[in-house]
Amino acid sequence: MRKLIHPFMLRRTKELVAKDLPTKTEIELWCDMPDEQRQVYDKFRDFYKQSLLEKIDEVGMGSAGFLILEGLLRLRQICDSPKLLKDSKYNNIAGVKVEELLRELEENLVGKKVLVFSQFTEMLDIIEKELLTRKKKFVRLDGSTPTKKRQLIVGEFQDDQSIEIFLISLKAGGVGLNLTAAEYVFLVDPWWNPTAEQQAIDRTHRIGQTKKVFAYKMLCRNSVEERILALQQKKSSMAKGLISEDTAMFKTLKKEDVAFLFS
Repeated sequence: MRKLIHPFMLRRTKELVAKDLPTKTEIELWCDMPDEQRQVYDKFRDFYKQSLLEKIDEVGMGSAGFLILEGLLRLRQICDSPKLLKDSKYNNIAGVKVEELLRELEENLVGKKVLVFSQFTEMLDIIEKELLTRKKKFVRLDGSTPTKKRQLIVGEFQDDQSIEIFLISLKAGGVGLNLTAAEYVFLVDPWWNPTAEQQAIDRTHRIGQTKKVFAYKMLCRNSVEERILALQQKKSSMAKGLISEDTAMFKTLKKEDVAFLFS
């Protein structure tokens, strides 16, 4: 069938038209956790490291997969904000990424259109609360947004120059969003699946974009985020699927990798 219809098809992938687009610059934005956040992170890291290594010795890597995923999720949440743990004793501990994002928005990106992606809707809630406190205009799209309302929100962001910030959850920000009015993208909690990251950035870096695009991947230094980035670079075979909420990732992990991730 492909051979039969090929002469009648014209297919242009983004790679073929990339030369027609403005440049795209991807930047790693490193954040240092303050003492209180670091203490929470270290506490959970030490707990999961001991539990996981014992579990792996008992039942093997395959059977320990759920606990590994749980540990990685908790540490990634703490990197965003300890408030995501939904424990009242952490409610007053600030998250460095929220502070850094707000600093960028207020000091460097006034008058610029910005997309802010997070995998966690609770993180968007925290950012939204801070934006409301500062009386900044924004729109938001997440899994609870009705389908009929999505295009209205997109149109509002694209056409209203006073709305500079678009908060988007990973699951809601998939195919079909054309947000070429933006020129800055923040991946608050990178999800380690390069394809998903590029899809997020490509909401603005696509046909119709006339400005240079800058994409910031926010990473906490000396954390699981830095460890996974190092593993991605060390193990190219992991780069396409690591932490994509798919148990297939465990097929490439060894006990020493787990020890490294939780070190």
